[in-house]
Amino acid sequence: MTPTQKNLDWSPTEIAAVVRSYLDMLALELAGQQYSKTAFRDSLIEQLQGSRSKGSIEFKHCNISAVMQQLGYPSIQGYKRRDNFQKSLVQEIEQQITLHPSLAHIALSAVNQPAQVPPFVPLEQALQEPPPRTAQAQEAVPDYLRHSPVRRDYLAQEARNRSLGLAGEQFVLAYEQWKLQRHGLPDLAQQVEHVSVTLGDGLGFDIRSFDLAGNEQWIEVKTTSFAKDSPFFVTRNELRTSQAHADKFHLYRVFEFRKQPKFFDLPGSIEAHCLLDPVTYRASF
Repeated sequence: MTPTQKNLDWSPTEIAAVVRSYLDMLALELAGQQYSKTAFRDSLIEQLQGSRSKGSIEFKHCNISAVMQQLGYPSIQGYKRRDNFQKSLVQEIEQQITLHPSLAHIALSAVNQPAQVPPFVPLEQALQEPPPRTAQAQEAVPDYLRHSPVRRDYLAQEARNRSLGLAGEQFVLAYEQWKLQRHGLPDLAQQVEHVSVTLGDGLGFDIRSFDLAGNEQWIEVKTTSFAKDSPFFVTRNELRTSQAHADKFHLYRVFEFRKQPKFFDLPGSIEAHCLLDPVTYRASF
């Protein structure tokens, strides 16, 4: 092993310290308590006696975000997932999750908390670029992660939080009306319809709106309180609708909802943008 390779390897003690720091920050973030990433990072550097740089620690935090999402947990906002992690990191996370008594209760409370549209959202800043689809994101989830004893469905539970979902749809409805009004199209703005409320939720989309040329748009809204790259869940009906009506279908992914709602737009077929993983099956007789 060369000196460079040795320097890149994280010891078990270093991995334990960075995982503990991450989980402590995550618990504070999910509980809605203020904390400083910089303070945690500087404390970690001191604890590791300067053996790891700021950039190295940030990168490892991004690895941990990837593992947490694969295990069905929220991740820390600002630490964008990086999937090139080692099995030893997963094992340390599994061990520490079982020893972190408050994390499960805090995560469950965070995903089930009711929501409403915050006032005074700067709509002109709401639309963001989507995360890129990378080759790494298309790799299959390893079996040791799929069958991890600490694997949970917190992200799936949040997706079933009807209060949060409805608030996200209301936010997008307001944005679409504002967009059309802003471009001098008040008649079209008045025709924007929250169809999942007025017609039911079986259409495969939530909002009927229009582009600036007056063409109809069908918008499906997926909302999370967590990071921009958090996985989300789509139904077979939504997928089929996006495929059959790709010319007018848009998926708006609303993220960081409780902090300051923002969204990105995935137009056309959902599978053109995302890796689709069949995580549930319907069993019948």
